[in-house]
Amino acid sequence: MSPETADLIVERCRDLASDLSFADVAAWKADNPAGRAIGVLPGYGPLELIRAAGCLPVGLIGGGDGLEIIRGDAYFQSYICHIPRSVVELGLGGQLGALDGFVFPSTCDVIRNLSGMFQVLFADRYVKYFDVPQNFGPGLGGRFFRQELADLARGLESIGAQPVTNESLAAAIAEYDARRAATETLLRLRIDHPEKVPASEMTLLIWAGHRLPVDVHTAMLLEYTEGASQRVARVRDNPRVMLHGAFCEQPPLDLVRTLERAGCYLVEDDFALQQRWIKGQILEDPTADPWDALTHAFLTRSRHSAIRYTPDGGKGEDIVARVRNCQAEGVIFASPSFCDPSLLDLPMLTTALDDAGIPWTSFKYAENTGQFQGIREQAGTFSDSIRLWSEA
Repeated sequence: MSPETADLIVERCRDLASDLSFADVAAWKADNPAGRAIGVLPGYGPLELIRAAGCLPVGLIGGGDGLEIIRGDAYFQSYICHIPRSVVELGLGGQLGALDGFVFPSTCDVIRNLSGMFQVLFADRYVKYFDVPQNFGPGLGGRFFRQELADLARGLESIGAQPVTNESLAAAIAEYDARRAATETLLRLRIDHPEKVPASEMTLLIWAGHRLPVDVHTAMLLEYTEGASQRVARVRDNPRVMLHGAFCEQPPLDLVRTLERAGCYLVEDDFALQQRWIKGQILEDPTADPWDALTHAFLTRSRHSAIRYTPDGGKGEDIVARVRNCQAEGVIFASPSFCDPSLLDLPMLTTALDDAGIPWTSFKYAENTGQFQGIREQAGTFSDSIRLWSEA
């Protein structure tokens, strides 16, 4: 692979991100007449199980700054985050017509309410609010999680999807384990050589996983990684920064570029956390029960997030460990406007960073924000401050 291959992959990902007609999903359904396409909102969704039912999981992250919100504003208060109004706009505008159902992971009250609205607005399609346990003991939380998995499998079968068998679930888990491995390889290249893997390209590449079949996306990740590793790029004295808080509503791509132009190497983030929710491989023993393996992985290897319960101190310890792992010199907290989970976590995270002597700054954004100049000035000042502190 050559560096030009990586450039071509980025262009394809950019086309996918800007296409709000979901033409690629319609094309997949035309090629797979027996298949079903299932929209999955941000948060933890059991993509492996959806794939095991012969369905295409389609990540729904809103319409970005290319979608004008008109009808969606009639369904939610103007002061909450942008993504629910954006998703409603896509639904009422017909852009989600290729989807046969929707899964709403347990994220916050807004997403729970959105699932109820979809049950009313799109009564002809399958709608599932996928709840997850807050108790992580195998006896209670594990049993609850398996019940949710079984209920989702039955629901998908009710709309014509394939029955989920041990064999199909194990095969699907293996596919997603391969993507997790490919993603980790790319993330490591980004950490070691951020000049070769710009955050704006990484964002597009990860977003493409919301639309492509998992095996196609895995191949794309591997090809991009090989091509990007061969790039010849000048190393700048940009500080290494972690971006945190975008686990649900995704920031506009121009905002990511703004942070890069402000002089930051973004070496880690929590974009599209759904695809990276489980750390490591799920089915390490191919002879194990795949339902048990999926449950065990969720209970023991879920990533820390504002939408996941963690005992006192755990999230603070985790963010410090992540900063150390990616050799970040500072953290930028970029939270969607009025995102309760993210903003409620902020005090404990910043306290942990203060105790560890790690600089940070924070701002709020909206999916369709145009206030990039102020953000660029704030990020640029933060970048300069890190340089001064590191030289002191």
